[in-house]
Amino acid sequence: MIGVMNTRLTIWCLLALSVLSGASAQSSSLVIYGLKGPSGVGMIRLFEQPPRYPGVTITVESLAQADLMAARFISGGAKVGILPPNMAAKIASAGTGIQIAAVLGTGMLSLLTSDTAVRRVEDLRGKTVAVAGQGATPEYVFRRILRSKGIKPDTDIGLDFSLAYPEIARSLIAGRIATALIPEPFATIARTGKPDLRQVGDIQAEWIRAGGNGNYPMIALVVDTRFAAKETALLETVLRAFKDSVDWVTANPDQAGLLVEKHGLGIRARDAAAAIPRSNYVFIPAREARPGLEALYKAFLEFSPQAIGSRLPADDFYLSFPY
Repeated sequence: MIGVMNTRLTIWCLLALSVLSGASAQSSSLVIYGLKGPSGVGMIRLFEQPPRYPGVTITVESLAQADLMAARFISGGAKVGILPPNMAAKIASAGTGIQIAAVLGTGMLSLLTSDTAVRRVEDLRGKTVAVAGQGATPEYVFRRILRSKGIKPDTDIGLDFSLAYPEIARSLIAGRIATALIPEPFATIARTGKPDLRQVGDIQAEWIRAGGNGNYPMIALVVDTRFAAKETALLETVLRAFKDSVDWVTANPDQAGLLVEKHGLGIRARDAAAAIPRSNYVFIPAREARPGLEALYKAFLEFSPQAIGSRLPADDFYLSFPY
């Protein structure tokens, strides 16, 4: 009798394990990671309406800083997220399996001034410019432009990296600084608060004249390599959702602004709505974005090679995807 009971118990245990195993195999989850601030604006519709895929629970979460996002990818905890292009390249160069799937944002920098003597980039000699983003794309885009004009950064011109983006905007409005290189939406915030600020030239056009290939990328959609290879159908759903979000945001800036504030990206609805038309949110698949990315990476190699791992990324860094 005891033997029969043990046999029945064993059978029930096996059946239970089988049921649990089946449930585990059929249930899955994916977290899509965004960043607070302007980098997350283009994907804001995903926060409101996460993509749907059979058998997979998809959620969207925003992180406060790109460093936190990098740590998630390095640890294997993130499968899909956004990063500055140089940070993505540096992580990949260290051996972490990540790829760029698309570029979600391109150049959105403005050179603003209240200095009546500054009309062109060349007029910056002897001046000090507050620059947003030390060690990131804004700094090295600006350094390349200055060098193309024969201006030696840190010698002919002072570069001040002491202020965060919001503080640069506030300081321009208050007149504490005269000239700054600043991205959207902070450029729009500054000009709204101080209408007599002038835009000096077109930084995006100056970048092309300085050797850039089209508009420089600023926001990269990054995926875990093994995830991308294994979950192609799921990834295609996610990529379509990103593209649809960018298209919707650019077509509906007022509604998008409301969602930006609702989901806590740190930008007021009215500021986001006003800046979106000037912010160059895009969806460019990696294979098409590669020339622009490599032009940017060459600027990093020129001024700070270690910021991208001291070499251009390999071919497989650019996701080849039938999207």
